[in-house]
This record gives sequence, structure tokens and C-alpha cells, in this order.
Amino acid sequence: MANKDSVVDISSNTQVFKLYNKKGRVRRILCLVFSILFLLGGSGLVYYYTILNSMNFVDISKDPDTGSKQTGATTPTVGELNGSGTQLTVGDGQLLQDSKVLNVMLFGEDNKGEDEHGRTDTMIMMSIDNRHKKLKLTSFQRDTYVYIPGYGNNKINAAYTYGGPKLTIETIEANFGIKVDRYAVVDFDSFIDIIDTLHGIDMEVTADEIAYINYQMYKNGQSDEWSTIKDSPGIVHLNGQEALWYARNRGLTKGEDDNEIGLDGDDWDRTSRQRKLLETMFNRFKSADLGQIISIVSSVGPMITTNLKKDEITALVSHALTYLSYEVEQYYVPTEGLWYYNDNTDVGSVIEIANMDAQRLAFAQFIYEDALTSPTGETYPAPTTLPAGSPATTPQTTGAPTAPQF
Repeated sequence: MANKDSVVDISSNTQVFKLYNKKGRVRRILCLVFSILFLLGGSGLVYYYTILNSMNFVDISKDPDTGSKQTGATTPTVGELNGSGTQLTVGDGQLLQDSKVLNVMLFGEDNKGEDEHGRTDTMIMMSIDNRHKKLKLTSFQRDTYVYIPGYGNNKINAAYTYGGPKLTIETIEANFGIKVDRYAVVDFDSFIDIIDTLHGIDMEVTADEIAYINYQMYKNGQSDEWSTIKDSPGIVHLNGQEALWYARNRGLTKGEDDNEIGLDGDDWDRTSRQRKLLETMFNRFKSADLGQIISIVSSVGPMITTNLKKDEITALVSHALTYLSYEVEQYYVPTEGLWYYNDNTDVGSVIEIANMDAQRLAFAQFIYEDALTSPTGETYPAPTTLPAGSPATTPQTTGAPTAPQF
């Protein structure tokens, strides 16, 4: 027999009164709350998946198949914060990967040329290290001389021109022995739109950096006056175009393009600025709430091409506040002391790695820290964050590196 309180006859004044008694009021409030949550949750899900469907996803089945060289560690699960430890061995013939570390390559693409895949002067691997609660940014110097599968020896950024993100990832894995899990690509126009969508970015800039931005803005017809930025050195608010010139700044040779200013700088400085810009963006979002994070994703997501899957993006968004609380560390490849300039190659001057085994180990130390062991079982400490690069003192030699053998 049904409970007489389980049904309310709204045609009866007596029953209507019961609806507002103490017991009925609780039920009514609970029903109202759950109804509102259901409506909000349902509409929120529809909105969120509309956002995901607007993004530029790449078919993951067309990505590099490196399963034959993976370690016994499971493929990283985005958002997984707990799990057992693992030991990764350098030199065992397999790519290094850890289920607690997600490695995502970030490419900045100049697609205004005639090449199918454009060019990339920005190659940064962002590692979400859930084992050590860190975000790690590793730049790859574009002139690094490496083996490109199927093409032989060349500068690392040539891999992107030949085969886009897929071949570049294969090249990084083949030379440095670390598994790259996913990638994201932003071209110059999209980068400008992203920064402008975020209402600009506040960067600490020097007098030379301001001069460089002002020169490029005027020279390229993006400003009607020479002094686009009139602020003094220090924290300066940059719009999208100004931020792009900041990120592309590698100095300016006096007389180049008939300029009369001349500014010191090189590609090491440029990659340092790119990492600094990313870290500044991370720090800016630390105070955001989940709703603001979703709003940001909805705004900038369609401007990014990625092979992250929808469920992985959902996991990243849901754990974004945790990841943004992580300490940020920076690194670059090649590592200080392990490279030299070599002018005697068929592709001109390159940055050649003097000891590839040492470079692989140093890179792995930075990414995996105490999860890493040597072939003999010795545990290596994680290296400290390195300063901006400068030419190594290793004597220059000739000869090209051959395809790496794991």
C-alpha cells in the first residue's frame, strides 16, 4: 500500500496545506533545488559540448605510432593525480613515459609561406607532472642539428616544414628518447586573436624589448607612429600583435632592413621570452574559477588545432585549477655545456649536440626526476632550472650525427 504522504492532491485545500507543513516543505525545497541543478547541469553540458565541437581536432589515428618503443608504463591519463610509482631506465631501447606525466608539444606556426605545413620557430613541450606537482616548459632550439626520420640530418625546425607536428614529434622522440603524448598548434593570427580575446597581457619588458616591438609594429604597417608603446620599461600591457613581436624577438642587427637601432639578442633569448609569456599566462589564471576557465576555453579553443581528445580536454579543464597551482619550471634543449656551433654542414650554421647520450639523460632528468634510473639502477637527482643559454665551450668538431640507436 502506498504511503498516503507520497501523493499530493492539489485539488484539495487540505492537501495543499500539507505541502507547506514541515515535512512537505523539505521535500518541496529539495525537489526545487534538484530541478534547478538538473536544468543548469543539462544546459551547462550542452554548452560545454558545443564548445568542444567548435575546436579543431585532428584524427589521432594519424599520429605517430611509437608503441613498439614505449616502456611498460601505461599511457598517461589526463587528470590522474594518484597512482603507484614507476622507475624509468635510460638506455634500455625504449621511449620514456610515465603515467603521471603528460607531455604536450606546443607549436607556434607561421603559415604565411608556400610550404604545406608552414614554419615553426616555437617548439615548447609542456609537461604536466602530477607526480611532482609541477608544470614544466622545455624549449627546443630551432637550429639544433638532429636526425629527421626519412630525411636525414637537418635543423629540427625543418621537420615541421617536411611533415608538420607528426614528423616533428617523431624527430623529437627519435633523438631524445622521450614519449610525446599530444600536441597543439597556434598560428600567428590565432595567437594575436587569443591574446586580444584575453584583453591583452601584462609583461615585464626592457627598454630594448619596447624598442623592438615599436620598430616591428611601425615597419610592418601595424602602427601609424613609431612609438606604439610609450610606457617606461617595467610591467607593460601588450595587445595581441605587440605580444607576438615580443615572443618573436631575437634581436635586431643594425642595418638589417635599413634599421638604425640594432638590438642585442639571439634565439636563446627568443625561446626564453616564449616560456616567460606562457608562465605569465599561467600565473594570470591562478586566480580564476572553474566557470572562468570554461569561458576562456570557449573563447580560445576554436583558435587551436590539437590532437587532444574531447574527454582529455574535459579532464584538463576539470583539473585546471589544480594544475595552475603547480610550480612552473623552465628548461631548454640543447642543455648548457652539451652543444656547440658548427658552420660546416650542408644546411649552414647549426647547433650541434656534442654528446647525445648526455643530452638524453639531462632532458630525462628534468622531466622525470626521481622516477628515473640509470641502466645500473643509480637514481639521478632532477637538475635545477637552467639560465638563458650561451655558447658551450666544447671544442668544435666536424661531421654530422647519425640516426640515433636506442
